[in-house]
Amino acid sequence: MSAASRGLLSRLRSLSILSRANPTVHFRNFSAEFLSSYESDADGPSTIIEATPRVMRPTSKRTGAIAVKCGMTALWDKWGERVPISILWLDDNIITQVKTIEKEGITALQIGAGQKKVKHLTKPEMGHFRAQGVPLKRKLREFPVTEDALLPVGTLITVRHFVPGQYVDVTGITRGKGFQGGMKRHGFSGMPASHGASLSHRSIGSTGQRDAPGKVFKGKKMPGRMGGKQCTVKNVWVYKIDPARNLMWVRGQVPGAEGNFVFIKDAVYKKPDISLLPFPTYFAPPDEETSELEPLVADLGETDPFMAAD
Repeated sequence: MSAASRGLLSRLRSLSILSRANPTVHFRNFSAEFLSSYESDADGPSTIIEATPRVMRPTSKRTGAIAVKCGMTALWDKWGERVPISILWLDDNIITQVKTIEKEGITALQIGAGQKKVKHLTKPEMGHFRAQGVPLKRKLREFPVTEDALLPVGTLITVRHFVPGQYVDVTGITRGKGFQGGMKRHGFSGMPASHGASLSHRSIGSTGQRDAPGKVFKGKKMPGRMGGKQCTVKNVWVYKIDPARNLMWVRGQVPGAEGNFVFIKDAVYKKPDISLLPFPTYFAPPDEETSELEPLVADLGETDPFMAAD
């Protein structure tokens, strides 16, 4: 060990010994700005989060929501083509935890959805909900947000958080299909169905080469487990929302089976108009009766959004 290393270790040991007797000794070489910031961090986060509407900037990032896939229906466009529509239910979404730069080093919001009994929760989960002072939730999800989009714990996230006509990204776990062959899993055409092909009609064919390289390359499309993985469907168009029942109708399919949880957030590629979005979320007026609200439908405009792509 070099002399510089031994000197550094002895210096650290002396600082640790002195700090036990006087906790402020090891701060004597630091600036006043550092000491003031340390004292403010020790007292708690200095950021005051209020549930008030704000102005959304182009760099702002809102929180997402957790929904339950209820089922599918269909609409018909002006050409008579059937267009699938997925129905999503935002089941009692609330903010269960706020993560800030001062405490966790990031800005994020944890959303809880659904309800769960005490007997179905573990002790760490019970401690988490008890520390935050929120009801017991069935599903939790963390959404990264910008600092201006933070909301206090207990804030309700309703379906009015989204606007009909905007695009969203939906993430979920796809349906598990078990072990499948190459034709179903990767869309292979299969082998000839006549002229001498025996018991190999759905075979994938050759998987490698001859003596060089003498192996099957990694990543070769072969039979295997299909489905049961996380998938994100991007640019899903919001057709209608029902504030009275917290339902949302979106065009197309979303991953997962009926009853599964999916996670919705503003689209990354087809960004919505920030002037139309409620930021950081929708705050209902005190005299608003949710049960009397009518469904909101997107403006179809001159171009039919249900037209099948060419």
